[in-house]
Amino acid sequence: MARKGAITFDTVREIASTLPGVEESTAYGTPVLRVNGHIFAGIPINREVEPDSAAVYLSGFEERDALLAEDADTYYLKPHYEPYPVVLVRLNRVTREALEDLVLAAHRVVSRKPPAKRRAKPRRK
Repeated sequence: MARKGAITFDTVREIASTLPGVEESTAYGTPVLRVNGHIFAGIPINREVEPDSAAVYLSGFEERDALLAEDADTYYLKPHYEPYPVVLVRLNRVTREALEDLVLAAHRVVSRKPPAKRRAKPRRK
């Protein structure tokens, strides 16, 4: 059980709930937050990721490099995520203010993308 005031993915949800067009869904069985059908934050499931982490979309690789250089205790990366402009966030180390900034920035970047095309569900035979 999370300690009172602890930052968890519920905190990410709470922050995102104040933003326009946010939908919660799942990807590979874990919660993600989307805008215009695009994921901007979620719980990463790659087995190399530390527990109590979130993956957050960034404006680019330069932003990720800056976060990693600035605070490697809070932000990190695993090989699976290297090709994507995302950063992994240790939720037990990030401040609420920093998390709010990340989530708002991720939403702003992703909401500028054209709406994602919905994938048709495969037909069952």
